[in-house]
Amino acid sequence: MLTQQQLKQQAADAALEYIDGIAAPDLVVGVGTGSTADLFIDGLARLKGRLAATVASSERSAARLAGHGLKVLPLEQVASMPVYIDGADEVDARLHMVKGGGGALTREKIVASVAERFVCIADESKLVERLGRFPLPVEVIPMARRAVSRALAALGGRPVPRAGFVTDNGNAILDVGGLRIADAAQLESRINDIPGVVTCGLFAIKGADLALLATQSGIRRLQPA
Repeated sequence: MLTQQQLKQQAADAALEYIDGIAAPDLVVGVGTGSTADLFIDGLARLKGRLAATVASSERSAARLAGHGLKVLPLEQVASMPVYIDGADEVDARLHMVKGGGGALTREKIVASVAERFVCIADESKLVERLGRFPLPVEVIPMARRAVSRALAALGGRPVPRAGFVTDNGNAILDVGGLRIADAAQLESRINDIPGVVTCGLFAIKGADLALLATQSGIRRLQPA
C-alpha cells in the first residue's frame, strides 16, 4: 500500500514525464505551489539543461526553483507558455478545482491564465464528486475582511480568517467552510465580484485541461467530462 507521500511523488513523476516529452531549448514551464509541486520542482532540476526557464506562482516556489539552479522569470517577461503544473486541494470530474491551501491562489490563477495548458497533479484522495468539503480560500484586501466575511456568510459560508498568514501580495485569507458548490463557475464569479475580494480559490471558469492522479494502481489521466 503506497503512502500519500509516495502517491504525491508518483504524480510529480508523471508530470516530469510529461515535461520530458515536450522539452525544448525555448520551453518555459509554469510551476505552482504546494507539497506536490515541491516534489515536481525537485525533479525538474534533472531537466534544467533541456528547458529555457520557469515561472513561479509564489515566492516559496521561486526560491526552491532557484535553489536547484533553474532560471526563474518574472511573469511580465513571458507572453505565453505551453504548460502550467500545479496541485489542487480538490478536483472534480469536470476538472474544476479548489486551490489555495498554501495561500498562493491569486498568483496561481494569474500564472495559469497565461499558460496554454493547465496540468493538475494530485493523489487520488483529492478527487471528489462535489467541491466544497475543503474550506474555500478567498484572498481579501485587509480593510475589507469583515465586509467580505459578512457577504460570504450571506452566501451560506462560514468564513474563518487564516491566523498569522499574509499572502505574497500582502493580503489576508478567509477559509470558507459550509459552502454547497453546485455550480462552481457561477459561485467563483459571484465571490470574485464581492468588493474587497482579490480572488477566490475556485478554478472553474478556467479549470484544468488534464489531471494526473496518482492511485494505488498507477497514474489515472483525466480530461474534462
